[in-house]
Amino acid sequence: MNRHRAEQRGRRAETIAAWWLRLHGWRILARRMRMRGGEVDLVARRGRMVAFVEVKQRATRDSAAISLDQYRLRRVAFAAEQLAPRYARPGDDIRIDAIFIVPGHWPLHLANVWLG
Repeated sequence: MNRHRAEQRGRRAETIAAWWLRLHGWRILARRMRMRGGEVDLVARRGRMVAFVEVKQRATRDSAAISLDQYRLRRVAFAAEQLAPRYARPGDDIRIDAIFIVPGHWPLHLANVWLG
């Protein structure tokens, strides 16, 4: 698949994930935050919780889970550390979540996937 089509699929998956989060009471604070050394697909808030979310779209849940490796999680964690002062307030809890987008299934939201 060429890069342009992959980019379109990624944006569509992020849009689906953002709507899923909104339907579950989250407010989307930012999308596609990229910086040197890391990136975050979505930044969301619900109450005192700020989540930095990695979105993975794959053909199966197993392939989505495999694609969420330690390298990618470290990149999200690095970006979250840099972005937290911008989006979190004193007393907020911060975590890194993942959402898997798989055709024919509801999005799967995994909370607190990074414990590093």
